Amino acid sequence: QVQLIESGGGLVQAGDSLRLSCAASGRTFSDDILGWFRQAPGKEREFVAVIRWTGGYTFYADSVKGRFTISRDNAKNTVYLQMNSLKPEDTAVYYCAAKTSKSITGTTSTFAYGSWGQGTQVTVSS
Repeated sequence: QVQLIESGGGLVQAGDSLRLSCAASGRTFSDDILGWFRQAPGKEREFVAVIRWTGGYTFYADSVKGRFTISRDNAKNTVYLQMNSLKPEDTAVYYCAAKTSKSITGTTSTFAYGSWGQGTQVTVSS
């Protein structure tokens, strides 16, 4: 069972940047797919970005495309989410997740992910 621990959240102003980290442990990743999701108060958890551990595939939600960048450091077993030009509507708890299968089918669905971190709060003030 993989363990995922997020960090890097905080309170920032609109226009600022933050980098979230997701440290993974418990098993060796190969062709796995890891994603970032977020959940704002009173709303459903939504897809943000996804990356294949071996590289060559990333995908973003339209709402963050051009502002957020997902990356990974294989040596550190860590996935990152660089968030630039933050907006108040980006305020949410951000979760890291590992997809159950290695297929890119359904990467935007929470149901496709079997392991989740505890989340890190990001608050963007206007």
